[in-house]
Amino acid sequence: MNDDPRLFVAAPLSEEARAAVAEVVDRIRAGEPEGRGVRWVRLDGLHITMRFLGPTPDARIPDLAAAVARAADQATPFTIRIAGAGSFPPVGRPRTLWLDLDRGVDQLAALATRIDDALEGAGWERERRPFRAHLTLARADGVRAGPATVAALRAAAVELAIESPIERLVLYESITGSGRARYVDRADVALG
Repeated sequence: MNDDPRLFVAAPLSEEARAAVAEVVDRIRAGEPEGRGVRWVRLDGLHITMRFLGPTPDARIPDLAAAVARAADQATPFTIRIAGAGSFPPVGRPRTLWLDLDRGVDQLAALATRIDDALEGAGWERERRPFRAHLTLARADGVRAGPATVAALRAAAVELAIESPIERLVLYESITGSGRARYVDRADVALG
């Protein structure tokens, strides 16, 4: 087992946006039987993952934090709007349930490219998968409740229009174990 911290770079949501998303999730969960194969994320740590790094030796964290700071310094704050919902995969047996964005997507993609450029300069490989801006809400087993929960999420998100400023990047450590993952800040830098 690898004991190195599991790291990722993210853009956290504002407190107001997290509260609005929590209301949507609470409505969906109220109509869902317990233990139906859906594990909801911790709502106090809602964020948009900009780049997953995985297990990273502690000795590399200062260089990584400096690279994230360089990327953040090249960007200016902007606003996103959460609207709509979906899943990965989009049909069949969903494994990841998420909220979509209809504003700020281009700025997030440009920021993801800046992060990738800065990380490459610090010795990381470039991300091979295309960046897809979304807000992960839950993981599903794909069978028991996934399709029904995706349908409920899509219905709840029809008129969703939650705005959040994106003002900083955070290098998080993901601590897993029993229960939901929790995130610990390893570096926090303002945009611009």
